[in-house]
Amino acid sequence: MDIRDEQRAKRAFRARLAVSAAFLCNGLILAAWVSRIPEITSGLDLSSGQTGTALMGIALGSITIFPFCGRLVSVYGSANVVLVSGLILAAAMPFVSFAPSLHVLLAVLYLSGLGVGGTEVSMNSQGVEVERFARTNIMSSLHGFFSVGAFAGAGIGAGLAALDVSPRVHLAGICLLCAVIYIVSWRWMIPDSPESKGTKPPPAFSFPPRALWALGLVGIAVAVTEGGVADWGGLYLHEELHRSAAFAALGFTVFQLTMLIGRFLGDRLVFRFGAVRVLRVGSLIAAVGLAIGIGLNEPMPVLVSFMLAGGGVAVAFPLVFSAAANRRDLPRGQSVAAISSLAYTGFLAGPPILGWFAEATSLRTMFGVIVLLCVLAAVMAGAAKGAGEIIVETSPVAE
Repeated sequence: MDIRDEQRAKRAFRARLAVSAAFLCNGLILAAWVSRIPEITSGLDLSSGQTGTALMGIALGSITIFPFCGRLVSVYGSANVVLVSGLILAAAMPFVSFAPSLHVLLAVLYLSGLGVGGTEVSMNSQGVEVERFARTNIMSSLHGFFSVGAFAGAGIGAGLAALDVSPRVHLAGICLLCAVIYIVSWRWMIPDSPESKGTKPPPAFSFPPRALWALGLVGIAVAVTEGGVADWGGLYLHEELHRSAAFAALGFTVFQLTMLIGRFLGDRLVFRFGAVRVLRVGSLIAAVGLAIGIGLNEPMPVLVSFMLAGGGVAVAFPLVFSAAANRRDLPRGQSVAAISSLAYTGFLAGPPILGWFAEATSLRTMFGVIVLLCVLAAVMAGAAKGAGEIIVETSPVAE
C-alpha cells in the first residue's frame, strides 16, 4: 500500500466512524424519548388516540423538511446538514418532558421532527458517500449503529424508569452528550462527490420521482413495521397485557437487540444470499413471529415476537437505501433523498396513524395491520434488486 492509499484508508476509517456516530446519536435520542413515552403520556393522561396525535408531531416536522432535503444536501453538503439538523434535534427533544399539555407536546415534537428529518436524509446521503469512498458495503452496519444507540437508549430508559429518575434529567443528559458528538464527528465527514449531485441541484421543493414509487412502498412497509413496534410495543405490554413500565420498556429493548444483531450481520448476508432473498425471508420471519405472538397474547410470547420482528426487518431499511443509491437513472443525492422522504414518512407518520386505528379498534388489531405490511414487503421484495452492489466512482473524490 503506497502513501496515497494509506491516506485514503485512514480518511475512509475516520469518515465511517463519524457517520456511524451520527447514526448512533439519532438512535440514542429517539430511544430516550420512546422509552419514556408511557410515563410522559400517562402524566398528561393521554388516550391512545391522543398519544398518536402527539407522535404525529415528529412525523409532521420531518415531512415538512423532507421535500427540501435534496436541495439542502446538494447545496450545503450532507455533512453540514447532519450537523445543523442534529443540533436542532438535540436542542428540542429535552423539552418533551416539560410539556404541560398535549398541544405543547405536539409543538415540541414538531421541532424535534425537523431535526429528525434533516438528519435521517443527510446521514444516509453521507453514508453512501463514505461507502463509495471506502469501496465497501457499510450501509447495513451504519443502520446497525442506529440500533446500537436505540438499544442502549432503551436499556438506559428502562433502567432509569425502574430507578424513578425523571424523564427531564434523562433526556437532558442524553441530548447534551449527543450534541457534543455531532460537533466532533462533523469534522471527520467527507464532501459529497459530483456523482451524488448530478449536473444541477434538484429543485428547492420536490416529490419522489415515479421510478422510485415501488421501492418507496417497500420502504414504507418496513418503516411502519419498525416504527410501529418501537413506539407501540411498550404500550401494548403496558396497557393490553398490564405489565409494569419497566417491563414495557423491555419490549422495545429486545426488539432493538435483535435488530442490532441483524444489521451488523446484514452486509455479510446480502453478499452471500442476495438482497432480494434476504429482504423477502426477513419480512416473512417478522410477519410470522408477530402473528404468533399477538395471537397467543401473553407477555413472554409477545416479547419473543418482538425479537423475531426486529431480526426480520433489520436489513430491510438499509437495503432500500442501497437500492436507491445504485440506480443509474437518477443522481444519487436525489434518489437517496427521495427514498428517505418516503421511508421515513412511513417510519414517523405510521405510528401515529396506527394509534388512531388502535383507538377505533384495539392495539391487538393494530398489530395485525403490521403483520400485513410485513407480508407486503415480502411480496414486493424484488423492488430492492441491485441493493448491496458497490459502484466505484468514475470521478475523483476529495481526499
